[in-house]
Amino acid sequence: MPTVDTLVEELKLIQNIGTRRIAIIGTRNLSLMHQQLVEILSYALIVSGNTIITSGGALGVNAAVIKGACRADQNKLEIILPQTIGQQPSDVQNVLIGIKGVVEHPDRQNMTLADASRICNREIVELSHQLICFLYHDSHTLKEAIEYAHMQHKIVTVFYLD
Repeated sequence: MPTVDTLVEELKLIQNIGTRRIAIIGTRNLSLMHQQLVEILSYALIVSGNTIITSGGALGVNAAVIKGACRADQNKLEIILPQTIGQQPSDVQNVLIGIKGVVEHPDRQNMTLADASRICNREIVELSHQLICFLYHDSHTLKEAIEYAHMQHKIVTVFYLD
């Protein structure tokens, strides 16, 4: 049964169609077809007036989101890194050059990537109105992000790839 707070948030979203902040996160292990679908989704969401929030990544969902968003309007893209640009692979660093909305976290550079990613996913959820997540059933870190989004009364859309 939805709470009053949930209904108020949903009403706000209905009234502000086209101005949502949508988080898209997911697995690094993604088929080419799924990468293309995520890229098209990201592109379409930005073209329709939304802002996309994601994390960095050389492969998978985050890379596809960044590619699609940059094709549409990179000013409507926010990238929250789990750590720093310098800790990203060189091909990711090259992609991130010139994107204004990149947020680094040097305070997390000594953490494991898994721990920094958990914190990063929570931050991304907090900054968004809605979460879209692409994952496998054994993706524990992403499942934690989904649970957190539900606790924060976010709209959550989950695509299991297996």
